[in-house]
Amino acid sequence: MGKKIDTKGDINGRVRQGFLCNCSTNLKLLLTALLVICILVNLLQYLDPRILNFYPDYLHYYISHASSSPPPPPPSRLPAEFVVEPGIIRRAFRAYGWAAYNYIIMGAYQGGPSTFAVIFPDWKLGLIYSVVVVNCTFSHPVNADNSGGKLLLHAFTSGGGDLNLNLTDTIEALEELPGGVDFSVFTSEPKYEYFYCGSPLFGNLDPQRVREWIAYHVRLFGTKSHFVLYDAGGVHPEVLEVLRPWMELGYFTIHNIRGEERLAGHYHNQFLVLNDCLHRYKFATQWMFFFDVDEFIYVPPNSTLKSVLHSLLSYTQFTMEQLPMSDQICFSNDPNATYRKWGFEKLVYRDVKRELQRTRDRKYAVQPRGVRANGVHLSEHVDGKSTNLEDQLKYFHYHGTVADRQEPCRILTNSTELTVKSNLYVLDDRMVEAGD
Repeated sequence: MGKKIDTKGDINGRVRQGFLCNCSTNLKLLLTALLVICILVNLLQYLDPRILNFYPDYLHYYISHASSSPPPPPPSRLPAEFVVEPGIIRRAFRAYGWAAYNYIIMGAYQGGPSTFAVIFPDWKLGLIYSVVVVNCTFSHPVNADNSGGKLLLHAFTSGGGDLNLNLTDTIEALEELPGGVDFSVFTSEPKYEYFYCGSPLFGNLDPQRVREWIAYHVRLFGTKSHFVLYDAGGVHPEVLEVLRPWMELGYFTIHNIRGEERLAGHYHNQFLVLNDCLHRYKFATQWMFFFDVDEFIYVPPNSTLKSVLHSLLSYTQFTMEQLPMSDQICFSNDPNATYRKWGFEKLVYRDVKRELQRTRDRKYAVQPRGVRANGVHLSEHVDGKSTNLEDQLKYFHYHGTVADRQEPCRILTNSTELTVKSNLYVLDDRMVEAGD
């Protein structure tokens, strides 16, 4: 007899085999496509975006249109700054390059008929970014006919680590519109006598401490003065309410620089904003001061700020010595009255140990037309003489109190001196008299 063949099983087996082969082929195609996409995605992140020039709008355009018409223009660049409301200026940070940006411009200013300053976020204290001030001085006046133009800064890598690679960034640092420059500011008398440039304000600042600082220094500087604050997150609604009446009177301007917080720089990019303030307002004032909002300028009795500064007109810069004060020891012979006093009225004990370090903690003022760049404690780039004041002016430093929203008095005493944690503190109530 012949062997019986199960044709049904053979057919089912071939069907299953064919099905598996087809699935395997499709799976290979799918995996290959995914691999190609992953490779392209990884390659795209290493390409220079200036070459790629790739925007989501373009992708949508190419997917939904099959025509030869040009793609839509790229998104317009944000303005360098705009006024949010009277007294508050929001600043933009324009990035060039990719990953960690090569350059980020905060501002560029004309410093005379033939001189410009461009400010980038190198003091070698930064994390990723530090500060560079580029002074561009030409052999002849620029834009003398006030017809307008652009200042282009070319930054290139030639001579760097890779000698075979030379990339050039062309940075539009400044654009002057026709008729947009008032050249008279370079030679006319300044609008203000005294000008304050503040370090970045950040954290949960105490509005009461800010109120005390403002009232004291507006009174000290007088009516021909102006104060510029840089808001890195510290001008919260309560602080803004304290500032607003002074803004309406024309004493204060706030620059919103919260965008800089994503750029890792030293102390909220302190060098950056101090140099921005210097160059932006250098022709607006006779004297420009650099100190913090937990520091108070002290003028001795029988003297005035005006008389002291008049005696210093032959100097471009002077520095002031610090008087470091305790942030928790308060003088009190009536505890109930103590808590109602202003901070500098009750924190009247000087830290003797820290005072010995005061030569490293000076603050300063300059006649800004003779300064090319500045720092936190002094400027090393001045045209003219500098001096350190020993007795004419000092500043009292209440370190950290502006960011402490609790009552500062932790220790109450009426002694003339005491020792806390091996530090000697002595009674110094000169600010109480200055505030009367």
